[in-house]
Amino acid sequence: MLTLLGMPQGAEWLVILAIVVLLFGSAKLPALVKQLGKSKKIWEEEVTSHKKTPDAELPADIPEHRN
Repeated sequence: MLTLLGMPQGAEWLVILAIVVLLFGSAKLPALVKQLGKSKKIWEEEVTSHKKTPDAELPADIPEHRN
């Protein structure tokens, strides 16, 4: 199975992890993961809040995209 674009698989994850450790050092990894978790949580809160907001309540400065 040849995949040119897509998610890394198997040993590719180990190579990516090794590169991250070399770039950031093992002491900084816990802080990096914590920041990524916070960013993901904020992103999910923003996405779900926009899904719950009806079109009538959106701010006027956001243009509507209709086809």
